[in-house]
Amino acid sequence: MLNKENVRLGQVRSGIRELFEYGKKRKAEIGEENVFDFSIGNPSVPPPESVREALSDLVKNSDPVALHGYTSAQGDLSVRESVADDLNRRFGAGLNADFIYMTCGASASLTITLNALLNVGDEVIVFSPFFPEYKVFCEHAGGKLVVVPSDKNFQPDLKKFSSALNARTKAVIINSPNNPSGAVYGEQTIKSLVDIIARQKQPVYLISDEPYRELVYNGQKIPFVTNYYKRSIVCYSYSKSLSLPGERIGYVAVNPAMEEADEVYAGVCGAGRALGFVCAPSLLQQLVKRCANQTSDFSVYVKNRDLLMRKLGEYGFEFVPPDGAFYLFVKSPDGCGASFAERAKSFEILLVDGAGFGCKEYVRLSYCVSEEMLERSLPAFKALAESYV
Repeated sequence: MLNKENVRLGQVRSGIRELFEYGKKRKAEIGEENVFDFSIGNPSVPPPESVREALSDLVKNSDPVALHGYTSAQGDLSVRESVADDLNRRFGAGLNADFIYMTCGASASLTITLNALLNVGDEVIVFSPFFPEYKVFCEHAGGKLVVVPSDKNFQPDLKKFSSALNARTKAVIINSPNNPSGAVYGEQTIKSLVDIIARQKQPVYLISDEPYRELVYNGQKIPFVTNYYKRSIVCYSYSKSLSLPGERIGYVAVNPAMEEADEVYAGVCGAGRALGFVCAPSLLQQLVKRCANQTSDFSVYVKNRDLLMRKLGEYGFEFVPPDGAFYLFVKSPDGCGASFAERAKSFEILLVDGAGFGCKEYVRLSYCVSEEMLERSLPAFKALAESYV
């Protein structure tokens, strides 16, 4: 007898991946230029030149045996030191290499962290809208995902959050800048969340999932959680900051200030071992060592965001202006994201139904696309809006 839950997960893709595959098929049928694909958060800008230079130099001038060989299970020490140094320099984070674990991207970071923390029946609180795979990761680790609604601006509803906390709560996941809304949690929001969590009698861990940390607009600042709460863990990926989504490199950072930091980090290492996530790709680790403080050119995302908000606003669509990431969360004119996304397909526009994110009235639009494609899509968006009149 096979594991039925894993079979089910393998038979049915996530809604985002399902639409992405549909888009690939549709492009083959009618031509890529005729499909307006806003389905997946795949960066459209290239990595910074420093990444290309570093990769070239590493391959050409490094000892190939060392470069492509195993590192320590938790990652090469010098790489972990460089990650900690970068975060301390930028945020005064108080981190050190002994509490950094290199991973194959943020999904591995989250999976490892949840498996390290959870026992069967433990609850993990998230705020809607949330990344759909949180539910998969949490349940696989034996936990139960508890969804707390956000307010109309996609900020945490603090009263509902306080009511949701109970003796079974083990962790809270925050995602700022947020996928799919682009909302950013400011310092006062983090302080308020921490104040509420601290009232619990049992230890509650704050997990910050932040692959979009560097993608912020209008002078927004992302509070670094280790400066606000001792029982905090950061899960990060360089997929967005360095435009390397397919390379799968990131880390878990355990706050050394927590009383049981050694035990939590041991749990992270143990979960990585049990899941087979030991020794993230060594070449990519060395790349991070050289380029951790670099970012891609995000100016295209700024232009796309501003153009989309202006034109979609003119067409009558409703949304909350995003302060970060590269997503626009648009309210369905008929109140149903599924029917909105399906109708958009008839105009060859691919939008992700918001139900999987916990907001069934919305769709997600990923604007990390080429400026040229975005421009070409505007008549289709206008026709889509007019179809509701």
